[in-house]
Amino acid sequence: MTDRPLIGVTLGDPAGIGPEIVAKALNEQPAYSVGRPLAIGDRAPLEWAIRSSRLSLDVRSVASPDEGNYEHGTIDLLDIATPGIADIKIGEIQATAGKSAYDAFDKAIELALAHDIDAIATAPLNKEALQLAGSRYLDHTTMLSAITKSPDSLTMFSVRGLIIFFMARHMSLRASCDEVTPANVRQVLGRANLAMRTFGRPNARIAVAALNPHGGENGMFGEEEIEGVTPGVAQAREDGVNAFGPVPADAVFHQALQGKYDAVISLYHDQGHIAAKTLDFDRTVSVTTALPFIRTSVDHGTAFDIAGKGIASAAAMLASIEVAAEYAQLLAIHKAAA
Repeated sequence: MTDRPLIGVTLGDPAGIGPEIVAKALNEQPAYSVGRPLAIGDRAPLEWAIRSSRLSLDVRSVASPDEGNYEHGTIDLLDIATPGIADIKIGEIQATAGKSAYDAFDKAIELALAHDIDAIATAPLNKEALQLAGSRYLDHTTMLSAITKSPDSLTMFSVRGLIIFFMARHMSLRASCDEVTPANVRQVLGRANLAMRTFGRPNARIAVAALNPHGGENGMFGEEEIEGVTPGVAQAREDGVNAFGPVPADAVFHQALQGKYDAVISLYHDQGHIAAKTLDFDRTVSVTTALPFIRTSVDHGTAFDIAGKGIASAAAMLASIEVAAEYAQLLAIHKAAA
């Protein structure tokens, strides 16, 4: 790896804001200060986005990552042509758009596994469009886990120094409550601890957010803390994890920001998402851990309602590229020291 990691930036669903936020992010000098961004996807939607956003950018198609110049002002693109792309309708769910997003991400994974790129930063795709395209996978994360054979992958949020790991994500709240078992709490703490160590933070203080108000008040507001969280934390501590909890969820994220904890385990999707997005919606970045490479993503959707209007913010996409470069370097250091 050079001082600037090579980051594959997928365009996401071309009917959404993905191509626009990639173009806008790559219009910013910081994207090139920290890394060498290579756009991956269909050229036509990227050019549409540049025009609709009134950007002064050139697009240069390359056949492989080593052909890129990676200089601000020109987007180096690995063009993944999609049949029928000219007929897609902006702002709508459709199979062709899902196929375009799938093919770009599949190519990015191939390049990362071959060490031709150092990390992947993904623009959003639409899960329904992905299914219409015939994908076996629900989303980016399930696709990554299956293709890279990484069953222990874990989602981590990074925003303004706050680190959040998720035990349960894309499932109902009722199902998430059922996931609060000692075995699951122990497992997620172990995975989070490994990720923190990989990123240069050994013996990290990791707190588990409580599920119920006030940490359950010794069973007054629910038994999940007594039956699931507390024994899971105790078991993780026996494994050598510097774990704490349950800590009331209305306090633990603030305490982590103040430095009391290095990371927080969110027990369900919205628990951690609300904390991160309230802190800084535009710069919340999702990192998939325990992969052979780094993958980051914006933590928002395809925003079909504003697609094609040139008004989408690229702050999260730029942050995703910056975080991908940062963590790719940390992973390289860890591998070199191993």
